[in-house]
Amino acid sequence: MPLIKSISGIRGTIGGVVGDALTPPDLLKFTAAYAHWVISSAQKSRCKVVVGRDARLSGIMVSKLVNATLQSNGVDVIDAGLATTPTVEMAVCWEGADGGIVLSASHNPREWNALKLLNSSGEFLQTKDAATLLSIAEREDFCYVPVDQLGQYIKKDYTQQHIDAVIGHPLVDVEAIYRCGYKAVVDGVNSVGGIIIPKLLENLGVTCIPLFCEPTGDFAHNPEPLPQHLTELSKRVVLEKADLGFAVDPDVDRLSIVCEDGSFFGEEFTLVAIADYVLGIRKGDVVSNLASSRALSDLAHQYGVTRYASAVGEAHVVKEMKQRNAVVGGEGNGGVIIPDLHYGRDALIGIALFLTHLAKKKISCSQLKKHYPLYFMAKERVELSTDFDQPAVFARIKEHFKSQTISEADGIKVDFESDKSWIIVRASNTEPILRIYAEAPTLEEVQALAQEVKRLIIS
Repeated sequence: MPLIKSISGIRGTIGGVVGDALTPPDLLKFTAAYAHWVISSAQKSRCKVVVGRDARLSGIMVSKLVNATLQSNGVDVIDAGLATTPTVEMAVCWEGADGGIVLSASHNPREWNALKLLNSSGEFLQTKDAATLLSIAEREDFCYVPVDQLGQYIKKDYTQQHIDAVIGHPLVDVEAIYRCGYKAVVDGVNSVGGIIIPKLLENLGVTCIPLFCEPTGDFAHNPEPLPQHLTELSKRVVLEKADLGFAVDPDVDRLSIVCEDGSFFGEEFTLVAIADYVLGIRKGDVVSNLASSRALSDLAHQYGVTRYASAVGEAHVVKEMKQRNAVVGGEGNGGVIIPDLHYGRDALIGIALFLTHLAKKKISCSQLKKHYPLYFMAKERVELSTDFDQPAVFARIKEHFKSQTISEADGIKVDFESDKSWIIVRASNTEPILRIYAEAPTLEEVQALAQEVKRLIIS
């Protein structure tokens, strides 16, 4: 399948022919283009870039190629080794670096990898910068430096520094969490979450029961932290009589939570619960993407603030958060952004704030879930064939729902104001698929709505 190039980076499967996979020539070309872009953006001859990777099987090979390519372009490399995406984002700022590269295909399966490219603020490239970089890569408009100008290389671990930043955040009440004596099961999906999350919980006084926490990169299950992939975590929470369970994706920017009874808190409600806690202390607007639950809008209304919606993708959410001066934001996939920590989705701050919220409420995880509006969400996908006619499909959907409110800010979103239902159909930033998200007040309604849209697409 062709490489996927978007604001979420350059990603593809490892192994295959050039053009149909993420091959060594691709890694060299796009890393060299990034080095050229970094040097041009910084307007200085000597730049430094932080590089970190998740634990997937191709990680060591990819990191060696990327680090050497940066050095060959005269860029100094700070190798963070096994590190989460939010860790690398923060490290860019701590080091005053000119950029960062995260080697991770996030929730994609084990055969995938990616270059997730960051600017000097430790944030994903905005659309204009990403387009410039792709143009440089297309032209292969870069030149390698002579031997006496090669970039330097050092290794540095930022794990504890990230943990310290989280537990030192003013909204995190470590003492309150300690007093509760929580016990939690952690599913690290055999990646870097298995390293950093147990250490975070130890620093918060939480007894941690590890599940799939060895960073082998041989994922024990589908790495996307959805209920259907987390059955072992659910069973283990009940078996261990734990207070809750945490699951993250391979690069630890998404957080999914399991209640003490083995039920799922719901990835859509990770952000809702944390926004509830934050808004109780800091009044301000909130941001989530167009495909996130209406529950956040309902919560914002209760606090007398506004929920703004962005296109899907962390870079889009961050841009909107800055424009609105939002106090909290994120995505309905379990991604939480707290701007005075950093502008990036971060499962660590999500865990710490969720535990603080739970401790201060003095209720169980399942009881907390009952505090929020009850909506049901369906998430479907359609594989994209080479002859897929997206304009014709979107036109068919618009015609079918022409009596409803339609937005084309990101794919097609249809709002049914009469019963608070909605659907969105959009091309994924990270996979060769068309995503279908739907939400409604009942399970029956949302399933019917999702299937109705799916039939329109494949008919």
